Amino acid sequence: MANSPSHLPGETPTGNVNESNPFASASPWRHQESSAFARYAAANPHSHTLSELRDQRSRGNGSAASHVPIVVPGGENGAPAEQPKIPSDGLRVVCGPLLNYRGMIDNRTWRGSVLVVVSGGGSAPPPAPALTLRRIGAANPHSFTSMSSADATPGLDNLPPSADAVTVDRIVAQTEEAGAVIQGSCLYSDTRCTFFQYDIVVEMENADVKWEYAIADVHYSSPTKPRQNSFFTPSATESMRSMFFSCNGFSVGTDEDAWSHLALWNDVLRRHNEAPFHVMIGGGDQIYNDGIRVDGPLREWTAIGNPRKRGKYPFPDTLRQECDNYYLENYISWYNQEPFASANGQIPQLNIWDDHDIIDGFGSYTDHFMRCDIFRGIGGTAHKYYLLFQHHLPPPPSTYTTDVVGTTIGGESRQGFDPKQVENAFVAPRERHKRSPYVAEHSLNLYARLGARLAFLGIDARTERTRHQINYPETYELMFDKLTTELVHAKNTGQPISHLLILLGVPIAYPRLTWLENIFSSPLMGPMKFLNRRFGFGGSFFNKFDGSVDLLDDLDDHWTARTHKAERKYLIESLQNIAAAHNLRITILSGDVHLAAVGRFYTDLHRRVDPLADHRYMPNIISSAIVNKPPPAAVANLLAHRNKIHRMGHRTDETLLTFFDKQPGGKKKAGNSNQVTMPSRNYAIITENSPNGVPAAAAAAGQVQNGSAPPAHNHDQAANPVPNGKASTPHKKDGHFALHDGEKGAGTLHKAASIQHGKGGDGGLDICIRVEIDQSDAQGKTQGYGMTIPVLRYVERPESSSASSSQSSHAGSRR
Repeated sequence: MANSPSHLPGETPTGNVNESNPFASASPWRHQESSAFARYAAANPHSHTLSELRDQRSRGNGSAASHVPIVVPGGENGAPAEQPKIPSDGLRVVCGPLLNYRGMIDNRTWRGSVLVVVSGGGSAPPPAPALTLRRIGAANPHSFTSMSSADATPGLDNLPPSADAVTVDRIVAQTEEAGAVIQGSCLYSDTRCTFFQYDIVVEMENADVKWEYAIADVHYSSPTKPRQNSFFTPSATESMRSMFFSCNGFSVGTDEDAWSHLALWNDVLRRHNEAPFHVMIGGGDQIYNDGIRVDGPLREWTAIGNPRKRGKYPFPDTLRQECDNYYLENYISWYNQEPFASANGQIPQLNIWDDHDIIDGFGSYTDHFMRCDIFRGIGGTAHKYYLLFQHHLPPPPSTYTTDVVGTTIGGESRQGFDPKQVENAFVAPRERHKRSPYVAEHSLNLYARLGARLAFLGIDARTERTRHQINYPETYELMFDKLTTELVHAKNTGQPISHLLILLGVPIAYPRLTWLENIFSSPLMGPMKFLNRRFGFGGSFFNKFDGSVDLLDDLDDHWTARTHKAERKYLIESLQNIAAAHNLRITILSGDVHLAAVGRFYTDLHRRVDPLADHRYMPNIISSAIVNKPPPAAVANLLAHRNKIHRMGHRTDETLLTFFDKQPGGKKKAGNSNQVTMPSRNYAIITENSPNGVPAAAAAAGQVQNGSAPPAHNHDQAANPVPNGKASTPHKKDGHFALHDGEKGAGTLHKAASIQHGKGGDGGLDICIRVEIDQSDAQGKTQGYGMTIPVLRYVERPESSSASSSQSSHAGSRR
C-alpha cells in the first residue's frame, strides 16, 4: 500500500503550522503542546476548559464517544465539595478495575493487585466491596496462535471481539467452584473519591491458567464496562509473554482524529486474544499531564512573561487543591478511555514514569528553576497519583505548599507534614525513604521475576533527575545489591535467570546530538535570549518555563547528553559486569522518542568475540509511541544519518541495527533509505523461545488460526522464516550489519515477525515491534518487524577477569 505521510494533514514535513491545523506543533522535535495551541488558549480564556476538551474528544467530529468522561466534583477554587452520599444500592466505580503485576514468591506464587476508584469517601471511608476470584481453567501455553500474525491481510479483519471467544476452546481443565472472596483495603480516601486495592495471590501450575474476577455491589460509570474481567498467569515452567509500550497519550493540541485516537490498543487486544500477554510494561508517559499549564490551574502562572517572576510564584494550598483536582480528573478520564481501559482490566501492568506523567521536561530544567515552588508542588502532586493509579500504593499524607511552614522544614529538599491536607481524608501508612531534590520523594525502582527464566528491573530515571544526574550513587548501590541478591537466590533455588529486561524511559544506545546541544548551550545564545525576554524574538524557539532554548530540556533528557556521559558509562559497564557474573543476557527497553529503533552495545569486532558469548552485547529495544504522533520523517532521517559507530571505553562499540526493510504494510525500502529509525506509532512484543521444547503437534497447531490454515498473501509470515541459529555466525563487516544469526534477516521476514514468533526452542527472546500501517485506520492494524536475542553462553576471558567484581565498588567513581 502507499506510504502513509509522516506528518499531520495540516503540517508540512518540517513541522510548520498552516491554517488547516492551527494547533500543530511549531517544532517537530517537541513532545509538549504546540505554541499555536498555547496562543489560542491565551486568547480565549473562557474556551476549551479541561471538561470541554474531554467533551470534544468524546464527540470526535461526529464519531461515537467511547465513554462518558467522569468529572470529579469540586467546590470553590478547587476546594473539595461537600461529601457526596454513598448510594444506598452500592458504590459507584468512577475508574477501574486496573490490574497490576507485583512479582513472584518462591518461584511458583504469582502476586498482583486490582484497583478501583469509587465516588465519595472521607476520613472514615466506606467499607470496601468484596472481590471474587475464580479459576476458570488451565490451557496448554503452546496451543495459542502466534501473537505476530498479520492484520493487514484478507481473512484477518474479523477477529473475535473478546479473548473468551478465542481462548476458551483451549481450556483443558474447567473449574466450577464459586471462587475465593478477597477483602479490599483502602489506600486513600477524601470527600471526592476512595481508592480500594485488592491483593491477588495465586499458585502457578504447569500450564497457563485463566482467572476471572468481579467486584460485587458496585455500579460502573459506563454501561459497556465489563462486570467480570479475566487474566492469565503463566505456567510455572515458562517465562511470561510481555508487551512493552510508552508515550501513551497525546501532546496537547494534537489532532487526535487524524491519528485515530487510541487505535493501536485495538491491535494489542487482538494479540492478547490470540495468545494472552501475562504482563504489559509501561516505559513512561502512561498519561500526558502537560495540559495543566495550558488549560489547567497553571495557566495564569505560565502566562507570566518574566522567568524570574515565574520562578518566585508561590504554591499555596488553594493552588495545590486545584492541581490535585486536575491530576485526579485527568487520570480518571484517561484510564476510562477505550480500548486502553479494557486492556487495563485484563493485562497486569508494570510501570515506571517519565516527564509527561508530571509535566514536560520535569527534572531537566536549570536547578534554580526546578526548585521553584510551582515545580516542587506539582512534582509532589503528580507523584501522589502516580503511586495510586500506576502502582496501587498509598501516597504521602501531604505534599508541598508555601502557606504552611511545616511542608518546607529542613531546607530545600525535605518536606514536612501539613495537617490541612488530611482533613476529611484517610491515607494508608507507608514507609519513608530518602527523597529526591525536586519531588521530595524517593526513586521507585522495580524488580520482578517474569516467570521461569526472565526477570525485570525498572530503573526510575525521573524522580531523582537533575540536569547533572539521573540517580544518586546510593540508589545504584541499592539497586544492584537487590538485583544481585535476587539473581543469586534464583540460581540457588535451581531456577537461574537467563534474560534480564532493564527498563529505561529514555534510550541509552541512540545517535548523539551533541552538536545541537553545544549550539543551544553556547554563549552566543545569550543575546537571543535577551531579545526573546524583552521583545518576544524567536517565539516558540524558547520555552515558556525558564527562557532557555526549547529543545534543550529534551536533549538534556538523553543519556548521551554530555552532562550524563559519565553516569551512562558507569551504568552500562555495571550491567555488563552483571551479565558476565551471572551468565545472563541483558536487554534494555526504552521509549520517549516517538519512533522505533534497535540500538546495540557489543564488544569491538576487532577482538573477534563470539556474539553468543559476548557479555557486552546488549540490545536497546526502542518502542515509542503507542498513542502520540511520531516526528516528521525528516527528523527520523537526520537521526539515521547520525547513526555512527561509537566507542564507549576501550572495548565497547554501539550503533543502531538495520531493521526496517519495508514500509509498514508496503513496499521494500531502497538501499539508501532510512532502515534504522521508524517514525510511526508502535509497541513491542517479547516472547521466550522456551528451552523446554515444543511438541511437534503443538508447533504445527500454532500455525493454524481457529482450525484453518493461514490465509494467503500474509505479509507478516515468511515463507522460509530465518531460524534462531546458534552454531554459525554470519560475516560481520561492521556493527551496522547483523552481529549474530538472531539479527540476520531482521525485519518483516524474520521468524520473530512471523507466525513462528516464540515457537523456537533455544531459549532466546523473540522481539517483534508492531508498527502502525495507516494512521487513519481506527482498527490499528500493524506490521511486525522481528529479531531474536540469544541466550548468553559466557566464557571468562583474561580481559574480563574482573567482571564478577562487586558493583558497589564502582558506584562512587562515576563522577
